[in-house]
Amino acid sequence: MVKRSFQSGTATTGAPALVASGAGLIAVTYGVVRYGYGLQLPRLTAEFSLSPRAAGAIAAGSFAAYCAAALAAQRMIARRGARVLLWLAAGLAASGALLVALSWSAPTLALGVLVAGSAAGAASPALVVAIASTVRHPLAARAQAVVNAGTGLGVALTGAAVLAAPQAWRPVWVGAAAAALLTAAAVDRRARWPAVAQRPAATAHSPATPMRRPVLAAAVAGTGSAAVWTFGRDLITTTGGLPERTTAVLWCLLGAAAVLGALSGDAVRVLGLRRAWGLTATLSAAGTAVLALAPGSAPSAALAGAVFGGAYTALSGVLIAWAGVLRPAAAGRGTATLFTALTAGQAVGALATGVLADQAGTQTAFWAGAAVLLAAAGVLPAGTTADRHAG
Repeated sequence: MVKRSFQSGTATTGAPALVASGAGLIAVTYGVVRYGYGLQLPRLTAEFSLSPRAAGAIAAGSFAAYCAAALAAQRMIARRGARVLLWLAAGLAASGALLVALSWSAPTLALGVLVAGSAAGAASPALVVAIASTVRHPLAARAQAVVNAGTGLGVALTGAAVLAAPQAWRPVWVGAAAAALLTAAAVDRRARWPAVAQRPAATAHSPATPMRRPVLAAAVAGTGSAAVWTFGRDLITTTGGLPERTTAVLWCLLGAAAVLGALSGDAVRVLGLRRAWGLTATLSAAGTAVLALAPGSAPSAALAGAVFGGAYTALSGVLIAWAGVLRPAAAGRGTATLFTALTAGQAVGALATGVLADQAGTQTAFWAGAAVLLAAAGVLPAGTTADRHAG
């Protein structure tokens, strides 16, 4: 039995609406309530008197909360189903965003960021299941990549909001709370949810050994990427001295480029997992390094943001494909595992970047992030069917 929101043929006719609403939910849970903290950090630092160390600790707490939610999601998919997980994600995003909007002190801000940041940990595996059970197989990989690229849309929209009203950061979070509930409702209406009882019991006990390499790759990449996501705008504003409006435009550009992550499904098909992973991790490192090299140059920062935004989102899309290759019968749980590793790395990276920025300067911390991302590029997938198909 499956939940059918439409008649037979829905897997074809309803797919565009599901993909659009799924991308919208990812835009909210990742681009706005998770990465929006980094975009608004200069304003939040001024209002709540945050030091780099404190700002990094808040970001690390948000990433850690994501990990906890993603780990819980793996159990919930098997026991309660992905539909329950979808609404958990929406509830966490909405409640956390409202708390941020109403925050009156650094501790309440931190709690709101933590709760809101955890939402994405439940959203990704729920949407992987929704797409896999609704969209026909030949199109599923591309649909997953498009949904995953919603992060860039959220980042761009948040940047546009900051550009339009730099002082009014609280309404952005109120809008995010409403959008989380609306997009979740749209996904629920369009998805064909598989019944919990139909999942093979053996899925919950899949051997962990084949996932060790992608888990390591994801964790290392997450550690290196935290510099840009948490301190990117702060670097070009504080260290680089670029005007606030200019940095908001550059963040919009980063988000717009991140939408190109929708091509990650095609990249894996054409290049294979090994080359796709190596390329996206290397380009992410290059974008981080250019920011460290010339944070005060608007053209350089624009190039760096565009390269990093597109490469990082594609990198996370490659992780989804990697999980699908290794766990074809449990893609949602495999994705949750790899995204947990990615975000655990970001928690470590955010904290380490804040400490290093305090002690040696933010540019030095960004150089370290670039080096870690380059190391991640060397943790390559083993030869897979996807690679053989790529020739």
